[in-house]
Amino acid sequence: MSDLLERLRGRGWRMTAQRRVVAEVLDGDHVHLTADEVHSRAVERLPEISRATVYNTLGEMVTLGEVIEVATDGRAKRYDPNAHRPHQHLVCAHCGAIRDVHPAGDPLAALPDSERFGFMVSGAEVTYRGICPSCATSAAA
Repeated sequence: MSDLLERLRGRGWRMTAQRRVVAEVLDGDHVHLTADEVHSRAVERLPEISRATVYNTLGEMVTLGEVIEVATDGRAKRYDPNAHRPHQHLVCAHCGAIRDVHPAGDPLAALPDSERFGFMVSGAEVTYRGICPSCATSAAA
């Protein structure tokens, strides 16, 4: 059983066939799918699943805190099931590929008190940008 499915079951979330398929599609490392990509993959497993059901299920998972919405480049939101391991994202500027990264150090600690302007800082989102190996190889060819 996937980590996401285990977490959802542990919360007592009613596991319908549609919810299960959406959770299974999101399973894995470095998963950052758009809602349309989730729907497309879910239809392969459960042909009758509707786009609305996928969107609603993703919204519920985000509300539960079991999936993170990621918006890194002005494109469609992506959904990241890695909600319980602190991480940042590395994004390819050409193709939009996203990888989870775990740099050393706390991004909150990088913001000195003099730059907090009295804010009670509760989180930080850092996005690293670059060119993935595939795009770099294509550009060199």
